Amino acid sequence: MYSPNFTYTHRIVKNLVDITSARDTILNAYLVPKWEVSLRRDALIKAAHASTAIEGNPLTLEEVSQLAQGRKVTATRKAQQEVLNYLKVLENIEEYQEHGKVTEKILLKLHKNVSENTLEYPEYEGRYRDVQVYVGKTSTGEVVFMPPASTKVPELTNELIEWTNSEASFKLEPVIVAGLSHYEFVRIHPFVDGNGRTARALATLILYLREFDIKKFFTLDDYYDSDRNAYYNALKSVDQKKLDLTEWLEYFTDGVLLSISKVKEQVLQLSLEKHKKEAEGQIALTGKQTKIIEHLISNGRITSSEIQNMFEVSRQAAHKEIKKLIELNIVESKGTGKATFYVIR
Repeated sequence: MYSPNFTYTHRIVKNLVDITSARDTILNAYLVPKWEVSLRRDALIKAAHASTAIEGNPLTLEEVSQLAQGRKVTATRKAQQEVLNYLKVLENIEEYQEHGKVTEKILLKLHKNVSENTLEYPEYEGRYRDVQVYVGKTSTGEVVFMPPASTKVPELTNELIEWTNSEASFKLEPVIVAGLSHYEFVRIHPFVDGNGRTARALATLILYLREFDIKKFFTLDDYYDSDRNAYYNALKSVDQKKLDLTEWLEYFTDGVLLSISKVKEQVLQLSLEKHKKEAEGQIALTGKQTKIIEHLISNGRITSSEIQNMFEVSRQAAHKEIKKLIELNIVESKGTGKATFYVIR
């Protein structure tokens, strides 16, 4: 069975802690259904644009958005089909599973759906390669690394699948499993073409199946596309003899943190706007009061002592800030005496 080699560095651990905090904020935030739909749609379009752009697709983000809405754009049939395929896969990512697990059948289906009507030789859709290929930069043609021989592909791929479904992998954080699976899949390069898109879709699928991105709000593809050289350098940084994935996981968790932090900021802003509108026509909120609301959105409650610690102020000053929010009908108190805490109304 596949056995990943990596070390938990301070950077990886810090990233994981911050990622968990951001995720909790998103899941606990106040969001009306239409906001959730909008966030999912934005993530879907950005992912489809970025993941195909990395591999040379010329469509702009606006053109991808138009395609997603069923509109026509001026582009080659192949360019449009690559985007439409990826959009459809991400829209239906929850369907790529068998009792909550990834199987060889599912993986082949994932590749077939990603590459449908885009390959020079259609018979390779959803079928392992039987030729030697290489991983390289589309822009320069530089070879990043040479994958294993095609004869080893079925065995290596099944070992990865077996590990992904193993008890050992379920003991790891979903983000780590997604990162390890992404790299190993790219290293094996099971298919003639479409490996990058399939690897990124697989990472997305793992995060969904592990109930990490249950609302499908964020995408990693945009992070990869924002600095393609960094993406390829991170892949190339792994010594092919030792296969120590520590440096790759630092890069991968950096990306997850950056992506989920962007969503967190969007979610907090949406939630904050809702409460600002409720206080419309009244005195504007101070920076401290805004931070108190953000804390409440993230954690569900706050105490006077937490406000004191947050701003390093006296109990009286903390009470003054929370009192204003109560007067604005944004916050209400619960409990009595020392057990008093505050919640969003």
